[in-house]
Parts: sequence; structure tokens; C-alpha cells
Amino acid sequence: MTAVPIVYFSDVLCIWAYFSEMRVRALKEAFGDQIRFDHRFCSIFGDTARKMSTTWRDKGGHEGFNRHLMEVAKQFPEVTINPNIWLTTKPTSSTGAHLFLKAVQLDEAAERLAAGTFETSLQAMRTAFFRDARDVGQWSVQCQIAEQTGVEVARVEALIHDGSAYASLASDYEAAASMNIQGSPTVVLNEGRQKLYGNVGYRILEANIQELLRSPTPDQASWC
Repeated sequence: MTAVPIVYFSDVLCIWAYFSEMRVRALKEAFGDQIRFDHRFCSIFGDTARKMSTTWRDKGGHEGFNRHLMEVAKQFPEVTINPNIWLTTKPTSSTGAHLFLKAVQLDEAAERLAAGTFETSLQAMRTAFFRDARDVGQWSVQCQIAEQTGVEVARVEALIHDGSAYASLASDYEAAASMNIQGSPTVVLNEGRQKLYGNVGYRILEANIQELLRSPTPDQASWC
């Protein structure tokens, strides 16, 4: 049986994507080889200074955003959120982290890294920010995380310097625009026919996947 492809767009600095990692792990445990995640990035925090001065200008800026996230975090007591995020730790952009991770993803695809290294690195990057309040927008922090996950920084640099990582990230951002991705995380199923974004519950994701497994033919519309 061909695995159901799940295109998964997210921004590394998005708290909903951080919470959603629990659901991704649960889906993998439940469906195993029946599903295949295709991780891509979208730009929600590409320019955080602008985001705070526009979207959050009348809501307290960084302080207001921090208060909002701390309130949201109460819904997920099993996940640790550092109270200093967006206060003492204010990444200027998620783009650098995305670029670094695309290089890791490319290296894994070329079988120079063990399977699963990209996802481990992505989770480590989010944990470093949301739990440990480390500025993952900085190259030095990205390199430290790479060492923890077994990634060779020299390979990452090579893939960035030759343009490969830039091209892969540009492809992600272009795909996000063409698919009209409106938030992070966004799950795209059934060749773009189904898009679920934001705080989507596990049971909803599970039901959509089960329906696609029941009716895998792409020209047959899902009843979900």
C-alpha cells in the first residue's frame, strides 16, 4: 500500500507548531508506514520586528505577545514553555533557522545523515526556543543544536554556500504561497483538496487520514 502523503507546513517559531509535535508523533505511532510526512516551511515569523509593530502594536508588543502565549500554554500543561520567550529572547527572524534546517533535510535526503535526523533537529530547534529561551535565529545557536543532533555543520555550510538550501527554502515558500497557506502549522492532504491549519485536534487529523486510507484513489473526493 502506498503511504498517504502529508504535506506539513510550519514556522519554527510558531507555538502552535510546537504543541502540534505531540500530534505528529501520535499520528506516526498510530499509522506507522501508512503515512509519510513531507515537512516544509512557511514564513510567519520572517520579520518579527515588523510583526510586533503591526499585528501586536496595539496589544502590548513583545510583552503582550508573551502574555498571550503564556495564556495559550495553560491549555497544554504537558509542554514546558519558558516565561522569557519574546521578552529576553527575541529572534529577529525564523528564516535563518529554516535555511539551516533545509540544509539538514537535504543532507538526510542524500543519505549522508541517519533517517529521522531532520525531524530530530527541527524538534530540538523548537525546544531550544520554547523551553530553553535560546535565540534559534542566531547561527551560533543553530550550530550548537546541530552538534547535539549529530549534524555536521560543515555540510550545512556547504549546502548553504552552494545555494542548495536557499533553493529548497524558496521552493517551500513558493509552495506555501501557491497553496494559499494561511497559518502554521498547516496539514495538506489529498493533493491539496484538504487543508487543516492551526490548533487542529488529533481526532480530526486521524479521521481525515483514515478516510484517505479507505479511499486512496485521488479522483475520489473524501466525505470528511
